[in-house]
Formats: sequence, structure tokens, C-alpha cells
Amino acid sequence: MIREIIKDPLFLARKSLPATALDLPVARDLRDTLAAHRAGCVGMAANMIGVLKRIIIFADGLSATVMLNPEITKKTGPYETEEGCLSLEGVRPTTRFQTIRVRYQDESMRTQTKQYAGFAAQVIQHEIDHCDGILI
Repeated sequence: MIREIIKDPLFLARKSLPATALDLPVARDLRDTLAAHRAGCVGMAANMIGVLKRIIIFADGLSATVMLNPEITKKTGPYETEEGCLSLEGVRPTTRFQTIRVRYQDESMRTQTKQYAGFAAQVIQHEIDHCDGILI
């Protein structure tokens, strides 16, 4: 189901709770909502659709990857950039890392660990910040 995008900074600044298998419908809603906004959005976190759970999704080529309870376990190559957000007006400066390693659960609740670089790494960092209540 396509959900409304939350733009309330007080809500977005709240930390998300760990996700469980009971939260998998939220992942499906994130998939539908990202698809509806694909022209101007490459990633989303559950709090952007009003759910304070640690679930993110990001465009991964022609498909999208869902991560439950993502955690960055390694990061290298800091750099300065500017980012926009579907939930916030304008663009803001931020520091990101060129390469990250992320541990997360997939939609089958299996633990995965993967390394990402470049733009995908940047998007994942942005969405994990959402889970942590960090607004750029």
C-alpha cells in the first residue's frame, strides 16, 4: 500500500525500534511507496511513512533492497556532500563514507552482511540516519 510521506521533523527525530517478522507488512508498504516516488526518491526509512521501526529500502539497480535492523559495522573514506530528502525541504550538507559494511536482516529474517560503495553506500547511510532519528 502506498503510504503518505511524513514531514514532521519532531516525529522524524525519534529513534526507531527494532523490527521483527511482524513488521514485514511495513517493508511491503515501503516498497510500494518508494515505487510511487521513484522519479525523485532512491531510498526510504519506515519513519518516513509513519512507522518507528528499523526498516529501510533503497533502489538497487532496477530492483529495491529492504533491510531490517541495519547496522553499519565498518566505514571508510569520509567525504562531504549535500543531500535532499523526500521528508524535508531543500538540501543540506553532511558527511558520508565512501565504503560501508552493513549487517541487517533480509525479508526472510536471515542475517546478511554486505559491503556497499559510492552512491548506494550514501543512500544507505542516509536511511540508517533516519532510523536513528538523525535529520540531515
